[in-house]
Amino acid sequence: MPKHSYVYKALNRTVGKALHRYDMISDGDRILVGVSGGKDSLAMMWLLNERRTRIPIDYHLLAVYVDLGFPDGFGAALKSYADTCGYTMRIAYTDYGIVSHGPENRENPCFLCSRLRRKRLFEIAAETGCNKIALGHNKDDIIETVFINMCYAGEISTMVPRQSIFGGEFDIIRPLAYSDEDSIRRFAKECAFPDFMNPCPSAKSSKRLEIKRVLQRLYQRNKKIKGNIFRSLSHVRSEYMLKPDK
Repeated sequence: MPKHSYVYKALNRTVGKALHRYDMISDGDRILVGVSGGKDSLAMMWLLNERRTRIPIDYHLLAVYVDLGFPDGFGAALKSYADTCGYTMRIAYTDYGIVSHGPENRENPCFLCSRLRRKRLFEIAAETGCNKIALGHNKDDIIETVFINMCYAGEISTMVPRQSIFGGEFDIIRPLAYSDEDSIRRFAKECAFPDFMNPCPSAKSSKRLEIKRVLQRLYQRNKKIKGNIFRSLSHVRSEYMLKPDK
């Protein structure tokens, strides 16, 4: 494993920054790690697991994959990979993907699917005594969410690195909040993570993918744009915003 590589050190540094700035992990935490099979969640699980071996904080990790019920799913293969890594993993088999793509919900299947998956993670966290849920959203995801919400919800908001929900019953944490997608991709390649093919029929036509393509064109023109957008999320000048509608 690449514990001494530049790629690992750079990614570990941004993860450490997010963990410390938002006080994400405490001694005795039981953390449900949402694993999708993609590079982000696999990198997050690897880094959180490795971190346990060298810091004086004791915490427990439970990896959970919510299988959406599509044909040619990879739940069994992911579980087998997790076992070889020594991870404790649970597969939750559902029909959420099929339901979300039903004829009565063609306009926005991703919204319903995401909502159902999140609900199942909350249920499993409660069943297993987990007080925190780690999700693999990275810096690019946070920026893209701002534009998705502006374009499709008419509001300026995004995902936050740490969020308390249900009156403090759970905390959602995002350890990759300060990590660039490119850094995660290089780390995944260095670690030789398996490539699990997403069977979702909307994977290549989502609103997020549309926004990602627009932003990529901006980033190619000026390398400072991504960093400036991200910094702007913590430098909001409210006196220069419009008054809310009554």
